[in-house]
Amino acid sequence: MSQKSSLRAIPIRVESASSLAAAERAAVLEVCTRLKTLAGPLLPILHGVQRALGHVPQDAVPLIAAELNLSRAEIHGVVTFYHYFRKNLPGRHVVHVCRAEACQSVGAVALEAHAKKSLGIDFHQTTRDGSISLGPVYCLGNCALGPSIMIDERLEGRVSPERFDAIVAHARLPGGTR
Repeated sequence: MSQKSSLRAIPIRVESASSLAAAERAAVLEVCTRLKTLAGPLLPILHGVQRALGHVPQDAVPLIAAELNLSRAEIHGVVTFYHYFRKNLPGRHVVHVCRAEACQSVGAVALEAHAKKSLGIDFHQTTRDGSISLGPVYCLGNCALGPSIMIDERLEGRVSPERFDAIVAHARLPGGTR
């Protein structure tokens, strides 16, 4: 048997074109380049991508996987496991309602129900006007002052339904919060 006849062709799968805009692609690659030398770089990179783009787009997963020499499944698994990572662009303001036991014991369940009804959305959704996204969080470390929320990166304690409405109304004002 000749050597030629024993060789097999291995098909190479070509990745489909990314729908990321050039600026988004550049941002993902910049974050990867800057952080991939860290020990355990995946979480810092995902946080960096979300900070840069507002979310971790599905089309960023193959880029990150290639940069870290990991499978897309590994990246996808981490993105979907942690509730903190958003797969879609959020509203102008993100409100997280604490669902931990300490907050639940002082009214977080009622606050959560009020937030959903008041905003007309469920967790992981954004209001029609694009101003507020609502998410659950499982501890904000503000247990003595529950129920707590975080709006953008500002922690608020002892949040009643009335106070929630005031905080959201302020956020919706031009220049409110952040």
